[in-house]
Amino acid sequence: MSGARTMRRMSERRVSDDSRNDSPSQEGPRNPRNSVPRARSVREPRVSSQIRREVMQLILDRRLRAGAPLPTEAELMESLGVSRNSVREALKALQALDIVEIRHGYGTYVGEASLTPLVDGLTFRTLAQQGDDTGALAEILQIREVLEEGLVRRVAGTLSDAELERLEAVVERMEEAGRAGCPFPELDREFHELLYASLGNALVPQLLGAFWTVFRRVAGVRGWTDDPTPDVTVRRHRDIVIALRAGDVEGAQKAMADHFRGIEARAAQESRGVG
Repeated sequence: MSGARTMRRMSERRVSDDSRNDSPSQEGPRNPRNSVPRARSVREPRVSSQIRREVMQLILDRRLRAGAPLPTEAELMESLGVSRNSVREALKALQALDIVEIRHGYGTYVGEASLTPLVDGLTFRTLAQQGDDTGALAEILQIREVLEEGLVRRVAGTLSDAELERLEAVVERMEEAGRAGCPFPELDREFHELLYASLGNALVPQLLGAFWTVFRRVAGVRGWTDDPTPDVTVRRHRDIVIALRAGDVEGAQKAMADHFRGIEARAAQESRGVG
């Protein structure tokens, strides 16, 4: 009898163990499909960066120009083997960089890849340095000064008479605006863009324009006034043209340096509230 009872207890124990194994646990059934979302969520940041790189590589490989349509979300999902959310996250990140343009209801297109993100970032960085606008702007002006002093050496002695005449015409318009009491920041920008146009380097005006825009934005937010001595600004630009017409490389570089020293001094005065 004792042997029979022992066998019966062992049989009941096996049934009980099998029941526990067959019943779902608190963590859910062990289904391979249930583990995919958990693994994907852990890898999501890495996957998103990979998708961004692959979309950019697709644009490069296909030599797509700005405005060209990109594959649909469904096509990207299928080719990359990722979820719709992953694709959308990557495309939104690329849109912030102006690499792609999302037109809701129409699709996604290649962006202009402009320097707008750089301008926005530099503007925020400058304004975020509370009480230290001068130092932040001085850094931007220093970079622009180094660029332009090097660039002006490149164009000195190579500008044609027609190009020099166009520069002189801009300076004359500056002078006229100054006599009329009108600020002329756009003429200042036009002068510098014309100065390096002969280089045929599309990135030069974009970079210089980015630094110029940051400076103007910060000045607008801080309520800084325009230069009260336009005649000084006009003279500094004219000195640059005179040196260029004479083929004086060193003189052109010095005139450019003097021009930026004036901008830096003006920024320092305005930051201290000295008009």
